[in-house]
Amino acid sequence: MKSTTAPTTPQAATVKVWDPLVRVFHWSLVLSFAIAWISADEWQDLHETCGYVVVGLVLFRLFWGLVGSRYARFAQFVRHPRTVVGYLHDIRHAREARHIGHNPAGGMMVIALLIGLSTLTFSGWLGTTDRFWGVEWVEELHELIGNLVLLLVGLHLAGVVLASLRHRESLVKAMLTGRKRAPLPQDID
Repeated sequence: MKSTTAPTTPQAATVKVWDPLVRVFHWSLVLSFAIAWISADEWQDLHETCGYVVVGLVLFRLFWGLVGSRYARFAQFVRHPRTVVGYLHDIRHAREARHIGHNPAGGMMVIALLIGLSTLTFSGWLGTTDRFWGVEWVEELHELIGNLVLLLVGLHLAGVVLASLRHRESLVKAMLTGRKRAPLPQDID
């Protein structure tokens, strides 16, 4: 007698979430920001090149957030601040729902990082112009914003670790493979 149920395979137990362009964007941004951070006071040409790469990546992500795949679109994951605060409250009480795409806090972090990186690269570019080259407050502003972006990165990583532990799935693996565990009835798509 043949079984009428579909075989359970690792592929069948997962769903596609992050398209290849989102994943390439993410890891390229990680690498570019890290190299820019490391080269900040030592290798100015490399630092500036990485800054321009970050600008290109941010512009791409803004475009892809409007026309990209379902989970890449801002409309799918950008939530009202009240929703984000409610989600953070749920995290505090260990009752946050699992989201297939970005959760409300993750969506807020995407926007915060895009804004932070935009202001960082703008302040860096400003320091290369004739009017502001060598101006101390511009250099200090660029460094301050860089430190704030690094703080956001740390919060992002903490959120990834927390969500991975709470929902028992590796979000790092999901950003490498593009796949997450298939949703359960209580999960939010």
